[in-house]
Amino acid sequence: MYDRLMAGTEKAGLSDRRQALLAQAQGRVLEIGAGTGVNIQHYPAAVEEIVFTEPEEPMALRLEAKLAAAGRSGSVVRAPAEQLPFEDGSFDTVVSTLVLCTVSDPVKALAEIERVLRPGGTLLFLEHVRADDPGLARWQDRLAPAWRRFGHGCNPNRPTPDLIRRTGFGSVDLEKGQLPKAPPIVRPLVTGRAHTN
Repeated sequence: MYDRLMAGTEKAGLSDRRQALLAQAQGRVLEIGAGTGVNIQHYPAAVEEIVFTEPEEPMALRLEAKLAAAGRSGSVVRAPAEQLPFEDGSFDTVVSTLVLCTVSDPVKALAEIERVLRPGGTLLFLEHVRADDPGLARWQDRLAPAWRRFGHGCNPNRPTPDLIRRTGFGSVDLEKGQLPKAPPIVRPLVTGRAHTN
């Protein structure tokens, strides 16, 4: 159902944003919360290895099927972003697209991402976030409880860029935009890179 719900948004520009972001992935890559594998087609051929994590079994099964159908090598690990079963400094790039809004503990998830990245590694992210506009942010706060139920735990008002900065990444570069064909409370979007020291 997720892929069908997002089809219009993907065609209206989200797929292009994914493509541009993931073109920057290099070396050994970890994608957290990979869902049904929407990003698989966007990874450059030069990427050495891709490890996908997904804690939800139905999504992980679809992810494995999509990975096999795409003919891409990679592995699927059933794990939440807050408990990544990898050694420190294991990856050159970590990818998070529309995931940090849903994790139960974003600070812990970001700390885990920073831990598994090698020094000088990169977090590539594309996330809908808390609005800069105070009026829209108030609506996000008011509607958040209902949206979390509707969106399987999705928080429309999460200040993800601030959380990334507070985690201790050495630098954070981001570009603001809008999630196309999305309800206003989840329209504010950021795409960017954060680098470990």
